[in-house]
Amino acid sequence: MKIRTIAFNTFGTFLRDKLIILFCIVFACVVLLMMTPMLGYKAITTASNAPQMRAMVLGLVSVIMSMVSGFGSLLAAWAAADTVATEMKSGTILAVMARPVQRWQFLLGKFLGVMLLMTIYVALMFGLSYLLAWMGGERIQSTPWVLLVYPLVRYAIYAAMAMLLVTVLHPVVSFGIVLGISVLALVVGPNSHSSTRFTKFIRTPVYEVLPSTELLSEDRFLAITHASRKQAGWRDHTITLAYGLDYAFVCLLLAMLSFHYRNLKRD
Repeated sequence: MKIRTIAFNTFGTFLRDKLIILFCIVFACVVLLMMTPMLGYKAITTASNAPQMRAMVLGLVSVIMSMVSGFGSLLAAWAAADTVATEMKSGTILAVMARPVQRWQFLLGKFLGVMLLMTIYVALMFGLSYLLAWMGGERIQSTPWVLLVYPLVRYAIYAAMAMLLVTVLHPVVSFGIVLGISVLALVVGPNSHSSTRFTKFIRTPVYEVLPSTELLSEDRFLAITHASRKQAGWRDHTITLAYGLDYAFVCLLLAMLSFHYRNLKRD
């Protein structure tokens, strides 16, 4: 009951957070501008160029959704870092703990509140992907649950990581580190063109330590057609999602351990 109350209260604060609302509005405007070519593709599609246009439409959908999904990762990290730091900075956390609430319950409630926000974000992102494909005269061939579960697991990693860092660092610094980690994880990934610049001696241990969020990138399931479709088996999905959940769980446990010894007085 206590954890659920904290989670819903945390979600409510996000809906009133002016900074988050402002960033979401600006980002939505950028996405709307990128949607314009979709109507043009649909207008020039004929029977002769249909396969080529299908590839172009699905490719553009994948690019737009990659950007939207990436913004979600940053939103999860910032929301997680800011919600914990705000409670400690304002001193309201002392009143919460007086109820009484265990520190791990407080942090878990905050984490669930962030994930509730990201669940709604993923649902909107899911609808956007189908809307974009429809505007281009195509449809998404991927299994729907993949486009819902994969980003949620990835956002859980970033949220838990940000919570771990904000227990010892300023929220802006925590967000910056998570952003740097996300970029570095892509750079050292096996499918990255930039990975050749790193020696194997350096790249391999860095790739093993950092979260392999490229494995949890749902955009690789978007730009596919029936002809080129390669279904990932349940074994592949299970291993990939279990890896992501385990990484998020470990980060959250470390955050709880660090938060247990954190001075809760105002900084």
